[in-house]
Amino acid sequence: MPNILFTVAAFIVALGILVAVHEWGHFWVARRCGVKVQRFSIGFGKALWRRTDKLGTEYVIAAIPLGGYVKMLDERVEDVAEADLPFAFNRQNVWKKIAIIAAGPLVNFIFAIFALYLMYLLGVMTSKPMLGNVAPDSIAGKAGLTAESVITQIGEHRTRDWEEVNMELMSHIGKSRMAVKWREPNSQWERSASLDISQWQFDPDQQSAIAAIGFSIFRPDILLVLGKVEENSAAQQLGLQVGDKILRLDGTTVQNWEQIVSYVQQRPNIIINVDIERSGQALSLTGKVGQITENGVTRGYMGFVPTLDTWPEGVLFTQQYGLIESFSKAVQRTWRLMTLSVEMLGKLLTGDISVKNLSGPIAIAQGAGASASSGLVYFLSFLALISVNLGIINLLPLPVLDGGHLVYYFIELISDRPVPDAVQEIGFKIGGILLLLVMSIAIVNDITRL
Repeated sequence: MPNILFTVAAFIVALGILVAVHEWGHFWVARRCGVKVQRFSIGFGKALWRRTDKLGTEYVIAAIPLGGYVKMLDERVEDVAEADLPFAFNRQNVWKKIAIIAAGPLVNFIFAIFALYLMYLLGVMTSKPMLGNVAPDSIAGKAGLTAESVITQIGEHRTRDWEEVNMELMSHIGKSRMAVKWREPNSQWERSASLDISQWQFDPDQQSAIAAIGFSIFRPDILLVLGKVEENSAAQQLGLQVGDKILRLDGTTVQNWEQIVSYVQQRPNIIINVDIERSGQALSLTGKVGQITENGVTRGYMGFVPTLDTWPEGVLFTQQYGLIESFSKAVQRTWRLMTLSVEMLGKLLTGDISVKNLSGPIAIAQGAGASASSGLVYFLSFLALISVNLGIINLLPLPVLDGGHLVYYFIELISDRPVPDAVQEIGFKIGGILLLLVMSIAIVNDITRL
């Protein structure tokens, strides 16, 4: 329950920030263009908090935190007093309308730069894309990649960490070939190959793009030595301590940590015997396995964590830069996120990516919770990613979105007359239905992944 509450809280905070940023873009430019803003709302439904400024704008935080809006004075929505007609949105020239509508997505992109700028200033711990196992008959194995090699470039983009590798792999879905550069262990020279990915297919619900191409992420070996024992846990009650090495469980020699996990999970509330080595001495401990229930399933739980072998020198590093370079890196990263988002939408339309890849609010909430629990810099990275996606999606030419409004205004700009209200209304209905359909698919996808 605490984890669920934390995830929900992180989701509300993330969505609140991103909605506020987006709507503030519309609000700020509308004010500068002389349009009267009646309400700036974060959320929908019953108002939990409100205040009105000296210009008559009502600021609201509402009960349903799933969006927000800026309500501007508009004759198409309500009657407007004669004195207020110059301040109505519909009375503005087309360039002002375009600026007001485009400001929301634009500020989303600017916010992404800001979030990533802070992330790079604070510094984010990451690892070079060193390969773990490489399947010999896989696409990567046939190209000559080997374990502990470091991928340095995919396509035209350099890859500093695994997140960038994953992004570039995704960008090549649907293509026939993929250029890859890598550096083998103990070598300063780069090798390169053009991988045949014409038959590269995978189900994102079953495996990642990294696994589908044929390699795994390098991880240090998990040792059989305990690195942490939780307070008041079954492990502590049994007498286990940090530094103990587990040798046998009920007389069976332990080969790896996965064996320990499997053995414990299958024995909730069962007494077991654990043979350990402590400070060079062999000891035998007996006690009961604890239990934990998740999603209605009860399994054994001890409350201990293993230690990891050391990382190879230089694989772990911190991406941290100065005031100027952080801004440059943030702009580059935001631009790549923007172009990749557009590429993914294109692949969705061409069928290279299945609609099963669509994610909805549940997946976003899970991402918010996971990133927030990892620390501020990871949460900032998550906010930047979602902010870019929000900006790109809002620019889609669906009439119910900002992009649809912009289409109408560009038509007005070219034809020198506005699109008839009846035509706009039909477009809004069609756009609303399409958006509802896409959101329904995304939510169903989220539910099936739970």
